[in-house]
Amino acid sequence: MSEQLDALTNEVTETVTVQQSAILLLQGLSAQITALKTDPVALQGLADSLDASSNALAEAITANTPTA
Repeated sequence: MSEQLDALTNEVTETVTVQQSAILLLQGLSAQITALKTDPVALQGLADSLDASSNALAEAITANTPTA
């Protein structure tokens, strides 16, 4: 039972860490959008950067997900 509890505790810790990272990311993104809202060129640059990051993440997930 102790091994199961340790494994569950580790998984919860990892999940909380990922969630907190996502929260920080979204808060930072919100702050950037607010700061750039009057500069359409900079705002488009931010959107382009987000698209590139999103595409890279999707490609990495697809490339590293085993097929059934």
